[in-house]
Amino acid sequence: MDVISLGPGFAAEIRGLGLADVAARDDAYGAVRAAFETHSVLLFRAQPITDELQIAYSARFGPLEIAKAASRGEGTPFSILTNIEPDGSLVPPGHKEALRARANQLWHTDSCFKDPPSLASVLSARTISPIGGETEFASMRCAWERLPVAMRTRLGSAYAWHNYAHSRSKIAPHLASERERASLPPVRWRMRWQNPANGRDSLYLASHTYAIDGVPDSEAQALIAELIDHTTGPGQTYLHHWEPGDVIMWDNRCILHRGRPWPGDKPRHMVRTTITATDADGLAEMRWVRPAA
Repeated sequence: MDVISLGPGFAAEIRGLGLADVAARDDAYGAVRAAFETHSVLLFRAQPITDELQIAYSARFGPLEIAKAASRGEGTPFSILTNIEPDGSLVPPGHKEALRARANQLWHTDSCFKDPPSLASVLSARTISPIGGETEFASMRCAWERLPVAMRTRLGSAYAWHNYAHSRSKIAPHLASERERASLPPVRWRMRWQNPANGRDSLYLASHTYAIDGVPDSEAQALIAELIDHTTGPGQTYLHHWEPGDVIMWDNRCILHRGRPWPGDKPRHMVRTTITATDADGLAEMRWVRPAA
């Protein structure tokens, strides 16, 4: 296996092994899992992708999340990100799927608004636009290491609130339906996630983050925006231009990502599987603990 660096301090392409190798062989899984813990974003090119292969690969890393109300793949392990209707036509501007695509263009980490949240996402390119539609990544682990010591100390014991409806309201007031709001209530997580495999710390926040315990709302929102800007500033991101057969896996504990726009008259169809975080992934330390009386 060759590991080819792609981004500024994170992200790598895996050559010599594919998804089928990882699904079938313990040694391949071990090598790729080690690369995942180190590089946070992994790219596999020219994969013979099918739904079955994507599930077999993803399930190697942990239990798969079942999509909830906010996804076309509700009730399955797949989140379907598409502007293509079942009859082959493209959704018009203002359609809920088009608005969801705009919401996915905000910097975010998948499923931080769920309990349990996500360890990782695996995204496969099924139909790609010839123009635009890239995916951009930024490392909250690298961002943590760039923070002043005083800010790391402050955030190390801080807790923040995450809500799916909060990010969707930035696009349209009622983009999150009442059913989605009810099935995805706000959750609270520590703002520092430590990777148990290597001890490296990361920020943990996203466009879904709306409040910080003990901090006035306006100050908290300003700090959240400042930290996202700090993470995603010039020279700190990796922009991926999709090719047929590309599959990317990223670590939701420490990676922000966003989709980039593409023309509405161009089809785009992506399929994501999401791997649920467990205590073995550092989740237990993320949960809020009631202070002693």
